[in-house]
Amino acid sequence: MMVGNKSDLNHLRSVPEEDSQAFSEKEGLSFLETSALEAINVEKAFHTVLSEIHQIVSKKALAAQESAAANGRSMQGTTINVAEPSANAKGSCCSSS
Repeated sequence: MMVGNKSDLNHLRSVPEEDSQAFSEKEGLSFLETSALEAINVEKAFHTVLSEIHQIVSKKALAAQESAAANGRSMQGTTINVAEPSANAKGSCCSSS
């Protein structure tokens, strides 16, 4: 994602919005201009970044599951029960003598 900040300072702009938009499209990036001073698109920028990260991670997890299923491997992990302390750990913490 490409974010143009300080969009409220239009009189100081060095790159036209159209050029930024064209560059981001060419590079396969989403584009957004923000202004923290005027509270424009700041929250939207964060939501967009988080959404794109979630999509990428979800696609990778799905691909890993499909690959494991195709190779006959299980994606299940080991269950660890933390509710019951082991016999070795009883009384080992903070006991007074």
